[in-house]
Amino acid sequence: MQNSIINRRNFIAATGATALATEVKSAEVDKKDLGSKPIRVGIISASIRGKAQKTNGHTWHFAQGFHPQVNLAAVKKHLSAGPIELFEKYFRNQDIHFARLPFNNTKISAIYDADPASAAAFAEGFPGVEVARSLDELVKNSDAIWLGDASGYGDDHFELLAPCLQAGLPTFCDKPIGETVAGTKKILDFAKKNKAPLMSSSLFRHQWGTEEALRMKKSGEFGPLQYVIASQAGGWSLPSWHVYGQHPVWMVMTLCGSGVDAVNMYARENTCRALITYKDRMPGEVWYGRPDMSKFYCHTSASFTKKTYEWTPAIEDHYWLGHHYQIFRMADVFLEMVRTRVEPVPHQEILEVTAIIHAAAKSLNEKSRLVNLEEVMG
Repeated sequence: MQNSIINRRNFIAATGATALATEVKSAEVDKKDLGSKPIRVGIISASIRGKAQKTNGHTWHFAQGFHPQVNLAAVKKHLSAGPIELFEKYFRNQDIHFARLPFNNTKISAIYDADPASAAAFAEGFPGVEVARSLDELVKNSDAIWLGDASGYGDDHFELLAPCLQAGLPTFCDKPIGETVAGTKKILDFAKKNKAPLMSSSLFRHQWGTEEALRMKKSGEFGPLQYVIASQAGGWSLPSWHVYGQHPVWMVMTLCGSGVDAVNMYARENTCRALITYKDRMPGEVWYGRPDMSKFYCHTSASFTKKTYEWTPAIEDHYWLGHHYQIFRMADVFLEMVRTRVEPVPHQEILEVTAIIHAAAKSLNEKSRLVNLEEVMG
């Protein structure tokens, strides 16, 4: 990948670690919990083109709040310096738990990974978690499923999720949910057929700023939403667009909604720009490859008729606190779906994100022409 993306994984791999705390105070009781039996969350770690993600951050980091205990010695043994520091300073810091972490009345029941060694390392990090020898075994011991994929393409997601969805289990599927439009539709249709609540989204959907912008839009206080510019840091390449380009596209989808008409994309050097148009409303714009955003990973601007609101993932200029918050909120939204079986993200939005990614790539390959979404929807 040309000028490889400057992202949070590069940063956390380079940061130092300090001594680990040995005890964690439980968060306040979640009043929404139903009954006394813990919700058993089964974890699946996807592969990257058949290669194991040995310390998949989208399982270790994103799902850690579901489990009451963490073996910090195992975290220190298996993870690198940056993730160790994240566990100490944020994920398991009793002073920054949002009064909810670790979640009350939940536990990680089991982990499935095609690589048994990677699964065993994860189970060592979370006391009491079993290594599932098969997906069927995972399903039998779970009430809900979390599939994490740190930087894969989604090519193995359907095969991994099919037994879970067939059992009707509420399921989170990391982005990109399917490698192709047909692959995404296959997962969505299978979930609907089996009445399995399904959630998929980018972490960007759950930033504090995104939530605030949605509150502003709902209130109508600042007038109608006119325009969204969602920017991603790092160096651009077409392969990375299919993975990391999902983030700013998801931001536009979250704020502007489904019903996209067409997309065009232009790229020069290490930056690409995609315009996402609608027939009935103003467009959204994506910039991928903004070096000035490397400190905060991304930047979004939402313009209303009376106000323009801008934000990054940071809270009070503190990126890692904001990163901790968006991880927490995504997991919290998932648990709400588990309890209510009400899907938080419409299937059409999930499908259109995949379609936008492919329509933009098609546009780029065809001299940046405006590509109608129907051309890639099949």
